Amino acid sequence: MIISRRLFVAAAPVVLTGCATGPRPETAIGPQFDPAYLAMYGEVTGEPYPVPAVDLSQVDERFWRREVRYQTREQPGTIVVDPNERHAYLVMEGGRAMRYGVGVGKEEGFNLTGEATIGRRAEWPRWTPTQDMIRREPERYGPFSAGMPPGPTNPLGPRALYLYRGNRDTLYRLHGTTEPWTIGTMVSSGCIRFMNQDIIDLYRRVPTGTRAVILPGTAGA
Repeated sequence: MIISRRLFVAAAPVVLTGCATGPRPETAIGPQFDPAYLAMYGEVTGEPYPVPAVDLSQVDERFWRREVRYQTREQPGTIVVDPNERHAYLVMEGGRAMRYGVGVGKEEGFNLTGEATIGRRAEWPRWTPTQDMIRREPERYGPFSAGMPPGPTNPLGPRALYLYRGNRDTLYRLHGTTEPWTIGTMVSSGCIRFMNQDIIDLYRRVPTGTRAVILPGTAGA
């Protein structure tokens, strides 16, 4: 549930975590896509639940996964999230990073900022809305107060990386989504959502204890 047009200040309050939905756009007839990207975002097999292919015509190519040049003071292995750019970066050696498109909080106050660590990793996680979410939208989230089991309709998708400060769960996650067309937008209740193929890729690359840095966002950016 719960780390890009540009992507933490250590004492920022924990507001909530969530996976707000957005309207699905009409599917347009798009151009012919690079076969490498069609393979990258194709159906994922070997999972306990279906992970369908992403319709790339619904996601701006700026938010497709790619290795890029990236200058930062952060050490290789660090995750950096830039909510303004709607990108998350996994810092690599030699001034490079793996860049992922993400969806971020729909309001600036919903986003965690500052430093955290990956305190837990989960495949096909269970999702439970926070009490803040239930209070704000009881009709929408109340029915799931006891949690939603893993599966293809679970808003966390196939993987989740849980952000901790010390031994405390911040209630923010990096996770997949059932709505890939929302990548690159301000849409969630605070969590950082990835296309399912991307969170699976990031999950494979980072162990528990990985440092994460979420840069301050600018409202409306």
